[in-house]
Amino acid sequence: MTDRPAAAAAEAPHSGDDRTVLDAYDTDRDGLTEAEAATRLEAHGPNEVERGGGRSAADIFVAQFDSVLIWVLVAAALLSVWAGHAVDAVLIAVIVVANGVFGFVQDYRAEESLAALRELAAPTATVRRDGTATDVAATDLVPGDIVELGGGDVVPADARLVVSRSLEVDESALTGESVPVSKAVAPVPADAPLAERTSMVYRGTNVTRGSGVAVVTATGMETQVGAIAGQLAGTAETETPLQRELDRLGRLLGLGVVVLAALVVPLLLARGTEPVQSALTAISLAVAAVPEGLPAVVTLTLALGVRRMAEEDALVRRLPAVEALGAVDTICTDKTGTLTEGRMSVTRIWVNDSVTAPGESVDVADAERVDRLLRAGTLCNDATADDGDPTEQAIVAAARQRGIDVQALREDRPRTGEIPFSSERKWMGTVHGDDVFVKGAPAVVVEKSSQVLTADGPTPLSGAAAERIHERVDAFADDALRVLAVAVGDSAAVERDDAGDPVDISDGLTVVGLVGMLDPPREEVAAAIAATQRAGIDVKMVTGDNARTAAAIGASLGLGDAVTTGRDIEALTDEQLCERVASVDVFARTSPAQKVRILRALQAGDHIVAMTGDGVNDAPALKHADIGVAMGVRGTDVAKQASDIVLLDDNYATIERAVERGRAIFDNVWKFVGYLLSANVAEVAIVFIASLLGYLVLPAVQLLWINLLTDGLPALALGADPQSGDVMERAPRDPDRGIVDPGMLGLIGGAGTVSTAGILGLLFVTLDGAPSVTPYVMTMVFTAFVVLEFEKLYVIRWLRETPTASNRWLAAAVGGSLALQLAVLYTPLSDYFGTVALGLLDWGYIAVLSLGVLPLYLAVAAAARRIGRGTDARTDSGTRGPS
Repeated sequence: MTDRPAAAAAEAPHSGDDRTVLDAYDTDRDGLTEAEAATRLEAHGPNEVERGGGRSAADIFVAQFDSVLIWVLVAAALLSVWAGHAVDAVLIAVIVVANGVFGFVQDYRAEESLAALRELAAPTATVRRDGTATDVAATDLVPGDIVELGGGDVVPADARLVVSRSLEVDESALTGESVPVSKAVAPVPADAPLAERTSMVYRGTNVTRGSGVAVVTATGMETQVGAIAGQLAGTAETETPLQRELDRLGRLLGLGVVVLAALVVPLLLARGTEPVQSALTAISLAVAAVPEGLPAVVTLTLALGVRRMAEEDALVRRLPAVEALGAVDTICTDKTGTLTEGRMSVTRIWVNDSVTAPGESVDVADAERVDRLLRAGTLCNDATADDGDPTEQAIVAAARQRGIDVQALREDRPRTGEIPFSSERKWMGTVHGDDVFVKGAPAVVVEKSSQVLTADGPTPLSGAAAERIHERVDAFADDALRVLAVAVGDSAAVERDDAGDPVDISDGLTVVGLVGMLDPPREEVAAAIAATQRAGIDVKMVTGDNARTAAAIGASLGLGDAVTTGRDIEALTDEQLCERVASVDVFARTSPAQKVRILRALQAGDHIVAMTGDGVNDAPALKHADIGVAMGVRGTDVAKQASDIVLLDDNYATIERAVERGRAIFDNVWKFVGYLLSANVAEVAIVFIASLLGYLVLPAVQLLWINLLTDGLPALALGADPQSGDVMERAPRDPDRGIVDPGMLGLIGGAGTVSTAGILGLLFVTLDGAPSVTPYVMTMVFTAFVVLEFEKLYVIRWLRETPTASNRWLAAAVGGSLALQLAVLYTPLSDYFGTVALGLLDWGYIAVLSLGVLPLYLAVAAAARRIGRGTDARTDSGTRGPS
């Protein structure tokens, strides 16, 4: 066995001639011997993409508790057990476990990108061993093997062609190229991008036409698909802004609990308070400081959003991604199949000095020539409406659109001979009795022609006439059209071999016209892009397609026509690329690694980036993006498994709706986080101030009950709040500000102060000079706090411009929670909570307090709204808006 050479032909097999490559891999056209193949298999390993170590169900469940806030709750539960308050500990434990179960259910479908990559391999391959063609398991291929390829085959490994017979390969999933690529044996430059290495075929791509023979140059993880698998395996999960903010909040709360305990216990002991009473006060403060229901309510609200988005054809694979959509300020989208329809369509037809489209009405003379062109293109064609080369399918579809019965035409004009297309000759010809029909590259077809069909019939193809044709070809190409010329001739021009088979066509053809084809933009995409731009979101097209096509599509969609290519990116430093991505919205001929560089450059500029795509080549970028969005219909399994969200209808407009839903969900998260934290601030302040004055109010069990009522059904019902009308007219929120932004801080501080002052005022009124807190006083404080919380809830909804009566679920939740509070006062449950029944006069006191603080709550909310709008970092910092 020979080691894989370090020669240039082995390092860049596409750049060496076929003989050199065979020598570099110590093989020949008869292939390896079985013994040599076995030796190489042992050295190189099987032709498999390695499967990453997946997470077990237990790992996924444990990961749900990897949050600082959760650990703060666990610590509070342990303190409650230590102090003998088992009921408190059980309530906390139930909340923590419930949160873990919700998250586990959503995350159970673990990432399986590498498994999907593995399934791309062909199960068998035709390989030459000991000079004989035989079928072997694709996993047994080794470098140096000679494989035979035919139409419909999946390429089993990366390989250098040594024979190509009209070979075309669909590489769209790997390179983003929208049409099959013609393959040839001729070498290409060593620095040619992946999409232009026409002498190579790559694992996982599909042969659409012709046949070929190739020498295997890379297997397993050394293939292009294997390299992508390696990138995915080394990519850590991206935390969403909400996850980062909740962890930061958990750390702050944990620190606050420790500081409170350190302050209160010594003070109480110094005042002569019993050690057990001091410990109970510290536990009450800890319970008051922690919003126990926050993780569960966030999870449930996101899950509700997931269900709604699924109804709108956006399947969310990772729960926190829902909220992160609200912070997205840049969308990097693939072109083929995402912005475009992913199929070729004839958009323009030229017959001498007249341009039309298949569905347009034209005069009689032009119509006859257009129909003649399409009939010729349909006969010189191997495709049907449902199968075949995309460009040939486009011609068949255009013929049908003109009312041509394709099947009847082919039956009436049967093919008696053909000269198949090849990348060397760049044309295809078919013989039908006495007639010949040709289609191919315009320059070649014109060269073989001596006449051009005009409205007055065939006329000599003068230099001026040929120049007009070439000018029209250039004009079509400038509009990103793929151009074919169609010509007709007499069978006498056909050159045949000794067996009588046609091998060439001599000069003497008549040019009928040109066909311009395009993978057209989806109808709804331009409007969807405009809507996302109005929402302050940049849209950037990042494609593997060529620069001219990318520029034309970009310009038609409102993205501008300035283009940066993969080669340009390679020449840029990271700092230069950061500047380039800020000003250019179209990137062409990009490799998977370059797409990731573009994403990282955007993220380095503090952008929150969503990446859309459908191919294997998009998977690394989908994985690295803050939000990866895969196409569900055309998308590969690799892309889907690497994504956070899958669009079930492959509709770019669904992305707009998903962003809109994400923003609405964030609004609802903001409301109940502000609601919960303002309640916790008031609870801490009341317990702390009262304890310094010698009064123990709101013991731990009552605080937990308050949190259960406020953090439970009412907070959850906020997740069903309708979105405000201006949600897509705002700039994207700045994730650096987090949920606890200046507006929320104003709300928390102001509303917390109003609640604290009101409750302490009620405390002193009901104490009426008594030296200690009685069960009656405790019940009044307890019940009044619950009532004020529900009043404040509607004020916070008003702050975010949510109509008061727009959420029937919230009204039911508040009513149910008030009923539960009454049960605590007027049923045997009162024994567990230390409460007594209240009379009508007592409820009158609570009603007066509620009415008295309402104007103060509204004033705080109005101030918080002004603060929030005045400190919108996205507008103040000059972040670039729509292009």
